[in-house]
Amino acid sequence: MAEEIKPEELEVADELIAERRSTEPGKLPADMPAWMATCITQIDRFSHWVGRIVCWLLIPMCLAMVYEVIARKFFLAPTMWAYDVSRMLYGALFTLGAGYALYRGIHIRADFIYRNWSARTQGAIDATLYLVFYFPGLLIFMWASIDYALTAIMRMERGMDTAWMPYMGPIKSVLPLGILLLLIQGVSEFLKSFYAATRGKWPV
Repeated sequence: MAEEIKPEELEVADELIAERRSTEPGKLPADMPAWMATCITQIDRFSHWVGRIVCWLLIPMCLAMVYEVIARKFFLAPTMWAYDVSRMLYGALFTLGAGYALYRGIHIRADFIYRNWSARTQGAIDATLYLVFYFPGLLIFMWASIDYALTAIMRMERGMDTAWMPYMGPIKSVLPLGILLLLIQGVSEFLKSFYAATRGKWPV
């Protein structure tokens, strides 16, 4: 179990960020049921590796932006594609990395009240919110995003806000994939919350 941090030891900025996790997947309490520990470990490892892979999108995104700046400022030859490439890669990085961010506990939330509750209360609240809002909301969002992506692919939709007019199917397909990754990690987070609600301590 991660070392507990007292509320008075936290920085003001920490009150807007969920509890960061630095432990590697698989470090779970011995009293956790085997099926639960296996499920949490496998999902966390999956999200961990997805995050490691997705982070490489940062390199081509930065290269596209640097190339555009150099071409524009030094050679007076701005590109038609650098802006679209950079914003699409940023969108993919943000969307596909959301599940990893949830696993690491770095999503933004105002928990200045929540952090003072007991682990049992926190777990009960989190588990309830996952069941009532998180999973139903993401499932609806995923259903809408699949239709959104399929429509773009079938119609060969192109971006109309730039001269390059890129095909939008690939980047719009990232949205349902990112939601799927969030749903998968949400199962792990729900199980952790359930454990905290029933055992009175967080597993990680």
